[in-house]
Amino acid sequence: MSEQLNISSTVAKLLAVWRRRKWLAVLSFAAVFATGATITSVLPEIYQSAATVLVVGQQVPVDFVRTTVTGTVDTRLQTISQEILSRSRLEELINKFNLYQSAKTTLPADALVQRMRHDIEVKQTGFDRTGGMVAFSIKFQGRDPNTVANVVNTLASYYIDENMKVRERQAMGTAEFLRVQLADVKAKLEKQERNVSEFKRRNLGELPAQLDANLATLERLNTQFKLNGEKQLRAREQRQEMAKLAETLANLKPIPVRSTPNTRQSTPTTASVATNPLALKLARLKQELADLRTRYTDRHPDIIQLKSDIAVLERELAEMKRQEPPAPPVDTVAAKPKEEPVAPGPSAEAQQMDQALSQLDVEAKSLKEEEAELRKAMAVYQAKVDNTPRRDLEFHELSRDYDSTRELYRTLLKRYEEAQLSENLEQRQKGEQFRILENAVAATSPSAPNRLRLFVMSLVGAAGLAVGLVLLAEQLDNSFHSIDELRAATTFPVLVSIPRIVTDTERRRRWWRIPLATAATVGGLLLIVGVSYYVAAGNEQLLRLVAPARF
Repeated sequence: MSEQLNISSTVAKLLAVWRRRKWLAVLSFAAVFATGATITSVLPEIYQSAATVLVVGQQVPVDFVRTTVTGTVDTRLQTISQEILSRSRLEELINKFNLYQSAKTTLPADALVQRMRHDIEVKQTGFDRTGGMVAFSIKFQGRDPNTVANVVNTLASYYIDENMKVRERQAMGTAEFLRVQLADVKAKLEKQERNVSEFKRRNLGELPAQLDANLATLERLNTQFKLNGEKQLRAREQRQEMAKLAETLANLKPIPVRSTPNTRQSTPTTASVATNPLALKLARLKQELADLRTRYTDRHPDIIQLKSDIAVLERELAEMKRQEPPAPPVDTVAAKPKEEPVAPGPSAEAQQMDQALSQLDVEAKSLKEEEAELRKAMAVYQAKVDNTPRRDLEFHELSRDYDSTRELYRTLLKRYEEAQLSENLEQRQKGEQFRILENAVAATSPSAPNRLRLFVMSLVGAAGLAVGLVLLAEQLDNSFHSIDELRAATTFPVLVSIPRIVTDTERRRRWWRIPLATAATVGGLLLIVGVSYYVAAGNEQLLRLVAPARF
């Protein structure tokens, strides 16, 4: 029962408030709803079109040609977007398609460019298994659907062309950079090659690679030096023997030698054989050959040379024997007795001994000169061997720089060839490309505004404002509207309640006040609708305020 009384009391209060504030609520509701409905009705229509661009991978396998264009597709897309959405490009599009005609007279060029940037949307729409982008969409919104579609297709072509230019420019830049670096390294390499060649020419014979050859030559010279000493020793011994033989022959007396008619002297005497220089030299060479064979094989150079010298001497002795006069034939008839020849005297043999001694002296002198030459050659090669460690260090430092430069040159050359292939790949448009998968078409229905939603929002807003104004007015009103309110506010007893007395004058005044209020209300509403229509008609900025999200 008490609850019903409370509900009835609440309803009664609300009805009382409505009777007091109904015109405030109705007028505020009508003004707000009329404004919202007018703006919703006359807001311009915005159309949107979109194009889908597909990212086509490299047409030549990467195993055959490696591209020099680095970076992910999304990174390159952001770079291309910055280029295409630049002020110069957007101003070109605004002038080409005659965009934002109504705003050109009121907004500066920078504001128009900024508005167009807001109207363009580039969004990634396709991804592969690794998360890489394989497709993206380009959207644009505007007043005319055909113009919007043309703008979107133009932007898509800009992205395709700019992607090709960026890739080709990067490939050409990489190839040009490597070409310059390769030329610099090549010049440095050629200079180091000249330094290495000059070092080898200047230090010929002292290089580490020639150490084994120098040691072998030095060993051979040492062997020759020892052989030379042995030859000199044998030559001195032969000379001493020859000198003793010459002294013995000098003390001999001449011995007559008779020859019979039937005989002739067929062989030389022992003295003549002993004093033959060629025979002595041949015997000495054979003795040397026998000594060398005890230490070396027959392929040793010295043994081969001695064999050649022995062969020459043997041919010379054979030629001398052939040139001797033949012996006269034996005649059985008694020949006329000839005079008995006398054997050569000691003076002739001494002369031959002197010649042999002279030859031995010449040979000894030659051996001395050979010894001096061997000492000089040994000193030269010993100096080369001693200088080899220092030359090795110098050559190692020089070669280290040369090897590193040569390796760098080979690496740059390989990369330059790859860069040239990549440049050719991009010029032939065989690399990664953008291709339009779906062209933009003219929209058949506007994408904004959503008039139904705006009507609902206007209705809710008007009702909420009316209720709020009524509540505010009640809160600000300090007067008492009933005896209960007065009793609740004071402790004094209420003696009597006098109803409102309406006179005829007040009735006539109210009768005139109602038409005037109605006319004022209608005029105000018409004024509100007119102002709203003037403000909202074709106002894209207002549309962006009431629908700020991208549509």
